[in-house]
Amino acid sequence: MIPRRCHHRSAVALTRLVKPSQLLPSHQPPLRLSVAYKPAIHLQPVTPRHFTTTTPNKMSSATTFYDFKPLDKKGAELPLSTYQNKVVLIVNVASKCGFTPQYAGLEKVYKEIKEKYPDSFEILGFPCNQFGGQEPGTEEEISSFCQLNYGVSFPIMKKVEVNGDNATPLYEWMKNEKPGLMGLKRIKWNFEKFLIGKDGKVKGRWASTTKPESLKEAILKELGE
Repeated sequence: MIPRRCHHRSAVALTRLVKPSQLLPSHQPPLRLSVAYKPAIHLQPVTPRHFTTTTPNKMSSATTFYDFKPLDKKGAELPLSTYQNKVVLIVNVASKCGFTPQYAGLEKVYKEIKEKYPDSFEILGFPCNQFGGQEPGTEEEISSFCQLNYGVSFPIMKKVEVNGDNATPLYEWMKNEKPGLMGLKRIKWNFEKFLIGKDGKVKGRWASTTKPESLKEAILKELGE
């Protein structure tokens, strides 16, 4: 029988003399841990949805009014480049609004200025149903309403949205170019007005309460008077 003290010394000696590699069978190589290489992934910052106010792929390169192609009432693209060197008044319109009678003022201004500048001025109406659901009709119904009730002869475009994620790129661009009072970009209601100069830049923005007749001086100034 081996004395307890001797047994303890033998165990210590064995621990010191035997290496981990010697405990493995001679035919088996030492174990090695390896981690498969994965290329680094660079994550792009994500803008929260409620902060998105533009449509980058459609308007990021836009610099003038002429870069856009909104849809006419039949759904066909209307290149705004056809209005180069013209002054254009843009209005978001509605048929069942307290401001709907402004159609009469718009038509009056349109006829008076077109009589003097037949090839240099245009008004484009963009129907929008985002404010109190006051433009519920189809494009055909809207156009018919405008002509029968107010004798509108300027172009009425396809119905659009002017605020939010689905806002038409033209309106996003105009709002960025000419914010409203206190820097607010959002369209507040029907019949807001934007004036585009001959250079394709936004020259003015007016609230719904501004009567079309009062814009005549600003329009004529852009026309060179």
